[in-house]
Amino acid sequence: MKGLLIIDDEPGHRLMVRAVMEDAGWRVFEAASGEDGLRIAAVSGRQIQVAVVDMRMPGIDGQTTLSHLQEAQPGLPVVLLTAYGTVGTAVEAMKSGAFDYLVKPADNDELILTLNRAWEYSRLLRENERLRTELSGENALSALVGASAAMHSLHEFIRQAGPSEATVLIMGESGTGKELIAEALHAASGRSKNPLIKVNCAALPAQLLESELFGYERGAFTGAIKDKPGRFQLAAGGTLFLDEVGEIPLDLQAKLLRVLQERVVEPLGSVRPRAVDVRILAATNHNLRQAVINGTFREDLFFRLHVLEVEAPPLRDRLEDLPLLVSHLLRGLSQKNRKNIRRVSPAFLRRLSAYPWPGNVRELENVLERALILSRSDVLDTDSLPPQILQPGPFRPEFSPAPGQSAPAALFPSPPVFGAPPARTSLLEEAEKEALIQALQLHNGHREHTAGALGISRRTLQYKIKKFGLNRR
Repeated sequence: MKGLLIIDDEPGHRLMVRAVMEDAGWRVFEAASGEDGLRIAAVSGRQIQVAVVDMRMPGIDGQTTLSHLQEAQPGLPVVLLTAYGTVGTAVEAMKSGAFDYLVKPADNDELILTLNRAWEYSRLLRENERLRTELSGENALSALVGASAAMHSLHEFIRQAGPSEATVLIMGESGTGKELIAEALHAASGRSKNPLIKVNCAALPAQLLESELFGYERGAFTGAIKDKPGRFQLAAGGTLFLDEVGEIPLDLQAKLLRVLQERVVEPLGSVRPRAVDVRILAATNHNLRQAVINGTFREDLFFRLHVLEVEAPPLRDRLEDLPLLVSHLLRGLSQKNRKNIRRVSPAFLRRLSAYPWPGNVRELENVLERALILSRSDVLDTDSLPPQILQPGPFRPEFSPAPGQSAPAALFPSPPVFGAPPARTSLLEEAEKEALIQALQLHNGHREHTAGALGISRRTLQYKIKKFGLNRR
């Protein structure tokens, strides 16, 4: 239902507006002064989509009320009520952000028409905000490259869990992209306009970690010459990402548990708790369940963090994503190192597919950067790979295709289902084409599923299919 706030010190006019707008299907909130109106707006929040404010009232006037409403609820359309003699003042107020003005007593039809236009404007603003949030989330998802079943499930989890307020525990080996998952969850949330604050709990000693998380007040210890807000306070309205949460000492775990339970922090040296509004994301490369059994991690804290759980898949379990990852990483590395790499050889990809990747995507990026720098050609070949990748043995992939699926063409060169073998093109287009062929194969040519797995729009996918000539046989 459409929500209207009418702020007017004249009871008769408020009653008239209420009767007219309730008949038109609106829910109406009333206030007899600017002060009352601001209080009602703060309590009612998103139930109010339009406000009508009288210019002349005792206490704070309409112009001041307009300014406070805009500060508290940016984008809220405010319609001003004015007498004939103050039309010029209302026009000036519109320059300050008022949506429109009406001359008292307002004509019923004009009142309904104006407020419906204001509501439509408010609806469009909310829709644009929703689309911006979704786009931000999709852009963040595009950093999680892969068309495998594991990555498809990860993308779906982020789309579902991102908009919630639930705490998420991100588990996975080092180098699997846990921080990227946290960024995608934040970008997909309603908090995406507010900060994502990150804390590496393993990088700081216990006492310093406590002051970083909770802050301190001046005089709390020697050298504390001014107040310092903690990361919880810096993340107000946004998200706090606790990386390597399993490394937090036991005594500090108790303090963190209190924050999660009561949503208040006590800076060092303070006796006054301070409320915090943050969403918590945590990541670990340890088995926290085993840590609970071993007594090194609090069970109650584990359950507070373990509302939702997601695992970043290791690279060895999704080697079918290698062509996409190689293409994606080489784009950035080529720009960073100012080198033009045209393509990678099939032998290069086969060597990569036979390696178990204990360091996961981070190790792959390091190997590719080394190869790019040492290569004397614009084609990456096995001569630029490090010794651990070139160990003797058969070139076997470390994954098994799902039933009914053939092995990815990029790893085992053969005529693909879609299109012809890759042509020699520039700027990694060949690698991109091979990756696109593979993604289409993995999703049996389904365009929407392929686009979703790749983190691109269907229109972009259609463009690339046409660009590379990948027509169905």
